[in-house]
Amino acid sequence: MNKVILIGRLTRDPEVRYTNSGVAVATFTLAVDRRYAKRDANDGQPTADFIPIVCWRKLAEICGNNLVKGRRVGVEGRMQVRTYDAQDGSKRYVTEVIADEVEFLDSKGSSEGGASYSAAPHAAQQAPAQSAPQGGFGQSIPEEEIPF
Repeated sequence: MNKVILIGRLTRDPEVRYTNSGVAVATFTLAVDRRYAKRDANDGQPTADFIPIVCWRKLAEICGNNLVKGRRVGVEGRMQVRTYDAQDGSKRYVTEVIADEVEFLDSKGSSEGGASYSAAPHAAQQAPAQSAPQGGFGQSIPEEEIPF
């Protein structure tokens, strides 16, 4: 099984591009807090992992039009590892999450509720805003704790 569920904040605005055949692809990086213990090497300070996210088609356009740096989102998808040959001839590996669903956990102007979007054609419509979205995504993080 290959399933990834992440909650975090965008480190930059999504970058939307189009393939030669006109298919939209959006990329962004998600800062995901890592749980920590008082006795770890960081002296109890929170740390974050920075996870590259890729969205395709309608989901890519929705993310490009609605997400900005700092927005809190939940992402559900699959992990993908791909390789390519660099200009110097070395083989490079890229690990990224291919998003199937993106849930906006805060609205543009507040920390209330959000909307859920899916890569599935029938589910790409905006879900009604909720003050406490399902799945535990409704918890708010103070601005001071954003790791960027």
